[in-house]
Amino acid sequence: MDFARKVVKALEVPHTHKEGVPSGLQFVSSDDLLPVPIEERTWTAFSYVAFWWSTVISVPTWMVTSSMIVLGMSWWQAWLVVWIGYGVMMPFIILMGRPGAVFHVTFPVVNRASFGIFGSLWCVFNRATMACIWYGVQSSVGGTCVLVMLRAIWPSVNNIPNSMPLSSGTNTRDFMCFIIFWVISLPFIWPPVHKIRHFFTFKAILAAIACVIFMIWCIVKAKGVGPIVKQPATIHGSDLAWAMISSIGVCISNMITLTVNAPDFASRAKTPSAPIVSQVWSIPFSYGIICLFGVIVSSSSQTIYGEVIWSPVDLLGMFLDDNPSPATRFGVWFIAFSFIIAQIGTNISANSVSAGCDLTALFPRFINIRRGGYIAAIVGLVMCPWNLVSSSSRFSSYMSAYSVFLSAIAGPMAAEYWLVRKGHYNVADFYVTRKGSWYWYNYGFNPRAYAAYMAGIAINVVGFAGDTGTPVPVAATQIFDLSFFTGFGTSSIVYYILSRIFPVVGAAKVFEEIDVSEYEEKRMVRCDEDANSKDDCIEKESSDV
Repeated sequence: MDFARKVVKALEVPHTHKEGVPSGLQFVSSDDLLPVPIEERTWTAFSYVAFWWSTVISVPTWMVTSSMIVLGMSWWQAWLVVWIGYGVMMPFIILMGRPGAVFHVTFPVVNRASFGIFGSLWCVFNRATMACIWYGVQSSVGGTCVLVMLRAIWPSVNNIPNSMPLSSGTNTRDFMCFIIFWVISLPFIWPPVHKIRHFFTFKAILAAIACVIFMIWCIVKAKGVGPIVKQPATIHGSDLAWAMISSIGVCISNMITLTVNAPDFASRAKTPSAPIVSQVWSIPFSYGIICLFGVIVSSSSQTIYGEVIWSPVDLLGMFLDDNPSPATRFGVWFIAFSFIIAQIGTNISANSVSAGCDLTALFPRFINIRRGGYIAAIVGLVMCPWNLVSSSSRFSSYMSAYSVFLSAIAGPMAAEYWLVRKGHYNVADFYVTRKGSWYWYNYGFNPRAYAAYMAGIAINVVGFAGDTGTPVPVAATQIFDLSFFTGFGTSSIVYYILSRIFPVVGAAKVFEEIDVSEYEEKRMVRCDEDANSKDDCIEKESSDV
């Protein structure tokens, strides 16, 4: 028994910030769940610009316009859809991240405000699952970049004999490249969130240079931008309108995960205003530019090879066919290397940190953000992501389903902060499990939020069935094309109405972003008492203003 206790003790996450949390409440509190310390609030407006530029530069984003052009849109119509789709999500990201920027708490804690101390665990589990799945998918894409880079150095890599069975869904060569990418990604999970911003800046610069070089290279080889940019739309009228609406929905689905966990990164803001203006223009601009690169390069590929190559990795691989020159091999190596760095950055920003924050809330006694990131990496490996992405229809259905769930989670969160309690938080009550506290509701669960959650899912259920191949009315399909807005809108409205009929503790009449528990001020007083230096604490507090 003593040995078991020692093992458990050794597995526990060390607690360094003395916040006075009772030991019996370790299952709802840890260092990574408490408000971010002042010294770790280092993200400036430029940090958020670099974060989004870093997140956007990835192979899947590069290809996002391909499905739209295949549907029959012209290149400029597809590009317009990208600007609209990602631009529409920009205000939602700012609104969802606002509690994190003001009170410096992460998504799992913000979710407790609407769903309850224990009710939030289901929502957090859903978000963590999505992050782990996406980690594996992005790693699978990263493995293809590794293959191209190795081929540029050692062409014989492409001829490695296969020793894996057909049932594995992969082969020895591709699995080796996946493992290489997976392993080299592990060290980037180690740095804390407030320091990893430097890597985002490095990735943003390097990958941007590689994208520009790749685009210019393709234009020169094709002696022009190619026929795609001259090709008119093949659909018109209502068909074109609904194709654009459904494609906007695809863009929104790609953003819903980052929208829900927006507080994770907003909590590191140096000032509450840092994430606002910087994200207003950086989100649509960065997606728009990368997708434009994708259109131009793919258009050029049709002139070069007589067929449209939408994947930049596949196109780079074709550059290595037919005995390439040393200059070509070096160019392919540099671009492939940059794409590897880009995939690592995207995996860290969109998946590793998010999974770490979420898993911390599920097991705060044993998991911190760093450990959660490594758990996401392990899950991303054992799930065999190459099998998931091998079937685009299966993967699309899976992503659509999770988008429905996450939009229904985001609705009550937004309504709770902006409409019900109107910016009033009781930060201290996020970490207690006593009756009468703001977020205890009914034994830690808020039935209003779950009723709203089910309503947000229900409105999209029929359309989701149609997405899986079941015959459904056209109207249901069209509603599902707008699943984020219908799910988010329905769940937020239902939550607001129920909160008016059954008022919650702390409901406010005037909007004012204030911590009624004065948690931060009390923490500074404890800092003063522990350090016996009032000036030191005052200096730290003033730096946060």
